[in-house]
Amino acid sequence: MNKLFNRLTKTSLVLIYLVIIAGAIVRMTGSGMGCPDWPKCFGYLIPPTQESELLFTPFHDYSKDEMIILNSENLYTATKDFKSNELINLSNWSLYEKHDYVVYDPVHTWIEYINRLIGALAGIPILIFTLISIYYWKDYKYLTIISILTVLGMAFQAWLGKTVVDSNLSPYKITIHMLMALVIVGLILSLIVQTKRGDFINNKLFKNLIIFSILLTLIQVVLGTQVREFVDEKIKSIGYDKANWLTDVPIKFYIHRTFSIIVLLVNFYLFYLNKKLRLGFNKLSYVIILIGIEILTGILMYYFDFPVLSQPTHLVIATIIFGLQFYILLEYLLRNKSIKQIEL
Repeated sequence: MNKLFNRLTKTSLVLIYLVIIAGAIVRMTGSGMGCPDWPKCFGYLIPPTQESELLFTPFHDYSKDEMIILNSENLYTATKDFKSNELINLSNWSLYEKHDYVVYDPVHTWIEYINRLIGALAGIPILIFTLISIYYWKDYKYLTIISILTVLGMAFQAWLGKTVVDSNLSPYKITIHMLMALVIVGLILSLIVQTKRGDFINNKLFKNLIIFSILLTLIQVVLGTQVREFVDEKIKSIGYDKANWLTDVPIKFYIHRTFSIIVLLVNFYLFYLNKKLRLGFNKLSYVIILIGIEILTGILMYYFDFPVLSQPTHLVIATIIFGLQFYILLEYLLRNKSIKQIEL
């Protein structure tokens, strides 16, 4: 059972990162409103594959909450289960008023739908390892508490996803949605690290710097998300003219770009301390490599007009950097605190 718990936490971490990748692809393709409702998609458990399925059909069996597009202007939802007559009876339908987005694009719909499926799949191992942790409550209360918080975090994240759709992709809600994904990553990492052991290490400078580097990464994620929202608005106004996406950029873009240098320097110094003091945090090598790739993708987007996959790569790598930094911090704290661990 202990090995199963460990495998489930690692599996859930991989799935959460797959959700982040899927979300980045949703943003890159502009598929965020591919499903205009939540948790269903156009009121269906499996979304339609062509727009004709969303047009009113005479003598058709409709289920409650299924949607139709009427006159290419409005979405209507079925208020109950019924069979339609030859002509539409609006008493059986309710105007969908949470937003005014009325577009069906099969590619966008299925990209968003797959994103949601991966999110639902990620919740399964989290729920299972939480149930296992309850069994170990007497000896490992910390694991149970963090596991329950992870489940609650997933539920809150799902609710945030609903509010993002209902608000027609409100920028600040997208930012919160992104940060919540990182909170869930942190919770899962705190469970995984409990199965590790290490020698005692006490270097306050290293600890403070790794905390500072995590804060810098979070600031970069928030700023990057806001820059991405600016690009989204540009796309709405000028279309896919990539050469002009970063014209008249706000000051936060320049802050985001300058911060990348600070992030690199701080992490280089952490890498130096780790080698000099032989602390054994080898994952810092990966952090340095990923920061280099992150800077490279940023350069590609700015100077080479957003090459294919540069945007999702930039976002996903930022979340991986956060995960590695947070894991290193947890390893450090674990080596300085006597914590009862699960034996593997």
